[in-house]
Amino acid sequence: MRIIFLLAILAFPVAEIWLLINLTQQYGWLFLLYLVVIGMLGLQLIRDEKLLLSGQMIQNLKQANNPLKVIFSSARNIIAGILLIIPGVITDFIAVILLLIPIKKEGQAGDVYRQQAANDDVIEGEFHRED
Repeated sequence: MRIIFLLAILAFPVAEIWLLINLTQQYGWLFLLYLVVIGMLGLQLIRDEKLLLSGQMIQNLKQANNPLKVIFSSARNIIAGILLIIPGVITDFIAVILLLIPIKKEGQAGDVYRQQAANDDVIEGEFHRED
């Protein structure tokens, strides 16, 4: 089992390089342009995620929610950005799959922390009695 895993890890860069060479021979400068544009998109994804993380974390902590969801979502986007920066079609495909995985948003069914009041007709306010 370990040998199969080791061979798969060693075969990945070989397949990536082989695919890069074949696509470069077929498409030339267009493929180079593709690699540059995808690398810039990956870098922008990482920069944006870095800026959004602190705001999302503060908002999540103010609402007393679990911060792990924000951390894992941000880590997923940063890993996808790194995979987009690495030149290659296979790593780009893996990054797109990572970005397409849906994340359960707050307030969906099964959310234990948010429950609505049983009586929605209650109006809160203050009063004083005058006799």
